Amino acid sequence: MTAVTAQGRQRESLGEFFLRAPAAGPALALVLAMIVFSLSTSRFLELDNLSLMVNQALVVGTLALGQTLIILTAGIDLSNASAMVLATLIMAKLFAGGMPGVFALIIGVLVAVGIGLVIGSLVTKVKLPPFIVTLGFFTMLTAADKLVASGQAVPVAEHGVLTWLGSQRYLFGGIPVTYGMTVALVMYLVVWYSLTRTAWGKHVYAVGDNAEAARLSGIKVNRTVISVYVVAGMIFGIAAWQALGRIPNADPNAFQLGNLQSITAVVLGGTSLFGGRGSVLGTMVGALIVTVLQSGLSQLGVDSLYQDLATGALVIAAVTVDRLARRKS
Repeated sequence: MTAVTAQGRQRESLGEFFLRAPAAGPALALVLAMIVFSLSTSRFLELDNLSLMVNQALVVGTLALGQTLIILTAGIDLSNASAMVLATLIMAKLFAGGMPGVFALIIGVLVAVGIGLVIGSLVTKVKLPPFIVTLGFFTMLTAADKLVASGQAVPVAEHGVLTWLGSQRYLFGGIPVTYGMTVALVMYLVVWYSLTRTAWGKHVYAVGDNAEAARLSGIKVNRTVISVYVVAGMIFGIAAWQALGRIPNADPNAFQLGNLQSITAVVLGGTSLFGGRGSVLGTMVGALIVTVLQSGLSQLGVDSLYQDLATGALVIAAVTVDRLARRKS
């Protein structure tokens, strides 16, 4: 009887562990995927390939970082990639018109911040569902991207501030690392610290878990939600900088699925779509899972359509597991 009880407690503690650390499951999945692909392909673990995968995950990973904050409040942003593309176009257009790159960069980021402020205000003041608001903004911003660009891509001809994040250096004599990787790592650390070590972070989780209970406990819910959309907007603006660093060309048709890819990374990273549970570490792992899956399957010669099928199945599985975990808790 005692042994059965101990076994039950062990199972319960394991379940509680995965609820407390939602990034643990995705991290295990990432390690397993890397082991499988390293055994199945000849160059998967080469330094150049690993660096390439991280670079490919940078823009979506940065979009997913902002998306994580919004989803933690039980919201969602379908317009983040469109806002990012608009910021890239504004940066490139202003720079092409003779404005110094630093000022073009600041204005582009401020445009993304402004979009976040308007969306946050509509969600909190007008009480519109985040899905509807951001769906509307997704449609408007997609059209605005094409209008600003006049249907054509805007190249950034000179190497400077706008493309600096794409500059590469070698660590320890052989590991290729871009400044964009460093900036992304710093951003993740800052957001992680803000969510886990500040009152603001505790308020974000509380609002996502139960907005009414948070309000009754004295938390200014509207102010917290607006601040989340503003911070996310700034992150999307920096994602635009990341995009220009990778490809010095502002294209109105780029990242058309960036919104869905960022949501995929967040969900695969263990953040609950229902709010109140998740971590930025999990989001980083989720973005890497998507990239590792695509890279590994490509090296195995799997068609990209089947890669999308596999990614979609993973998302459904992740949401199902989250739903079941919430019911048990």
